[in-house]
Amino acid sequence: MTTGQAGRGHAAKEQRPEMTTSRTAVRRDEPAGSTPDERRTGVGPGRRSRRPGDGPAGYLFLSPWILGMLLLTVGPMAASLYLSFTDYNLFTAPRWIGLENYRRMFDDSRWLQSVRVTGWYVLIAVPVKLAAALAVALLLRRRRRGEGFYRAAFYGPSLIGASVSVAIVWRALFNDDAVVDRLLRTVGIDIGGWVGNPDLSLPMLVLLAVWQFGAPMVIFLAGLKQVPAELYEAAQVDGAGPWRRFRSVTLPMISPVVFFNLLLETINSFQIFTSAYVIGGRNGSPAGSTLFYTVHLYDRGFADFQMGYASALAWMLLLGVGLVTAFLFRTTRGWVHYAGDQR
Repeated sequence: MTTGQAGRGHAAKEQRPEMTTSRTAVRRDEPAGSTPDERRTGVGPGRRSRRPGDGPAGYLFLSPWILGMLLLTVGPMAASLYLSFTDYNLFTAPRWIGLENYRRMFDDSRWLQSVRVTGWYVLIAVPVKLAAALAVALLLRRRRRGEGFYRAAFYGPSLIGASVSVAIVWRALFNDDAVVDRLLRTVGIDIGGWVGNPDLSLPMLVLLAVWQFGAPMVIFLAGLKQVPAELYEAAQVDGAGPWRRFRSVTLPMISPVVFFNLLLETINSFQIFTSAYVIGGRNGSPAGSTLFYTVHLYDRGFADFQMGYASALAWMLLLGVGLVTAFLFRTTRGWVHYAGDQR
């Protein structure tokens, strides 16, 4: 090696630390945790996309939903709120009357009856429906032959929903001297038809709601699948029986799912209309026992053409459902337990 080559090699070695330091300085300027793709595109932690037109394009794709929300939801709600303070019958221009429609409710005996009927229905139908859904979900959570068929069979009625055809069939089943009446007679129970009995018409609708327990059952089944098997094994080692394991392990672990189903079913129960209207008619026959809130609202708005009063009824229903929902959320602190909760 010549003296010149040795000098050039020594000079190169002296320059390498400076190059390394320069690269290190570049790396320090980059955000921590960024990936090569983020460094290449300039998008990453603490950085925003520099591509122009992203905002307008996003709003363009959202425009069908935005228009639908404004024209089909927000607009009608605002119009309904305005009409609730007016005297409007669809044929003449609305006349402003202030809070008169809301004061009128408390003097309306049919409104008070509809509140009582709907309240009793919610208090009875929701717990019974959730109990039936949870019981069937507990039976179906273990793998067995034909489990897919059983799940589909139990979920089937929920697909039909509260349709007119189902309500007509249900009315025919519970009529005087119909199928249900004949079956009860075979075991010595002769109570006549349920449809024309004021004491049995509401339980008949509760049974219709309970029959459609498929949707909450599927949600319960998904929640039960997430309960760790180790908890049941530990409880069994400690000597806990089936009921104790259900009360101390299953219920606390699926309490968020129970609350979710409770919330949905409560809101849906306040809105029962089709089956009640088909079975009981606009007058809530017999003797007002099926006069639900929505039936009374429909009767006032589309039979008597009192659209201003019907709008006030609708907003009062929204207020009532909102208060019940807020109450349910307030009660969660004592019985709903989430993963990692220290309570």
